[in-house]
Amino acid sequence: MLKVLSFILLSSVLIGGSASAACTNSAADFTAVTCPSSVAAIANCYSAHDNQGAWVLAVVPLQWNNALIVHAHGGPSLGDPELEQAVEDMDRFNVFVRQGYAWVGSTYRRGGYGVRMAAADVDNSRDRFWRACGKPVRTILHGQSYGGNVAAKVAELYALDVEGTPNYDGVMLTSGVLAGGTRAYGFRTDLRAVYQYYCKNMPRPNETSYPVWQGLRANSTLTHAGLASRMEACTGLSLSPAARTPAQARNLRNILAVTGIAENHLDSHMQWATFTLADLVHKRLGGLNPFDNSLKVYQGSDDDAALNAGVERFTADPRALAKLAYDADLSGLIVLPTITMHATRDPIIPFTVEADYARVVQAAGRADLLVQTATDERGHSMLAETQYLALLTSLTDWIASGQRPQPDDIAARCQQLELAVPGGCHFVSPAARAVQSP
Repeated sequence: MLKVLSFILLSSVLIGGSASAACTNSAADFTAVTCPSSVAAIANCYSAHDNQGAWVLAVVPLQWNNALIVHAHGGPSLGDPELEQAVEDMDRFNVFVRQGYAWVGSTYRRGGYGVRMAAADVDNSRDRFWRACGKPVRTILHGQSYGGNVAAKVAELYALDVEGTPNYDGVMLTSGVLAGGTRAYGFRTDLRAVYQYYCKNMPRPNETSYPVWQGLRANSTLTHAGLASRMEACTGLSLSPAARTPAQARNLRNILAVTGIAENHLDSHMQWATFTLADLVHKRLGGLNPFDNSLKVYQGSDDDAALNAGVERFTADPRALAKLAYDADLSGLIVLPTITMHATRDPIIPFTVEADYARVVQAAGRADLLVQTATDERGHSMLAETQYLALLTSLTDWIASGQRPQPDDIAARCQQLELAVPGGCHFVSPAARAVQSP
């Protein structure tokens, strides 16, 4: 049984024998590089630095099943792109390569926010792979986290070429930011507003004032370590509960209760709510505000009336809202079979974004092309490994047969695959799904 399942995984889309594992077309400017240890014995790896500035990494198994995963990574990273970023992402999802799928990923051309930019870079990586290695029998688009937003945008902009021929055959979106840019980041501006109400050190009273929705004032020199130091002074985040002062304990308790963010993820969310928002506002939106908490009622503190009366309020600028919507919101106008997976207890991107995506797809009349699955994990960057294969093989079967799977079918597929590729199956029946915040 194990051998049969392994064969099915490796050859599920193979046509006409084993495909070539070498990408030799010089027009694509690929250079052979050393593969990460996780796939070094079973694959060839190539890199390229495209004319937009993005690094592209391609990995082709020695026993290639003639199917390709085009990957959109999370983030957004704020530094300059480096090849190692693509290597790390491939290493995280090396289960696909181990099962015979080729993989290609782009670092994107620059750091910082930009969904349409990143979508163009992802599709460029697909095109470069096709030119170097030949067009596969199957090309599957995969987006993870912020890359879920990027991949969903790719699926709306580049799913078909100008003649209507598919560039991709199907789409997988895992732990994705699927609410679009105008809805997905509001909870982090809420965090900044609530944090400032209690801590009053971002900015400090003696520093140049700026609205919290900016993340930071323009040209700030604050570092990640500097932000952590300010958080520590206010909340004692790194201390044991017994070592915190009464004021620190109260501040931390209220911030966590009102925002719903877990204590061990508060630092990460504050970093994103500071530096990523600053990048978005100052570098992408001309300093204008796309966020709004004017009607928000904050709850869960030890004095909600005082919090709501004293918290900083702000209203979105229509120009910023329109620009962000154009860049990152989703229309739901999908044309390819699409499967999503999201943990109900995801501490980074709330599971509720899945309902946002389902709503826009339904409104566009494309619900028949979308299947959404949930797991009961508390994870984000990497869920149980076998589940990704269950999504992928269910998607390829859907493409081949035209038969749309149900979430329970995908859960059952995971149980079958785990006999050959142990990694865990935690899918939740649709009737039992919980909608939870971070």
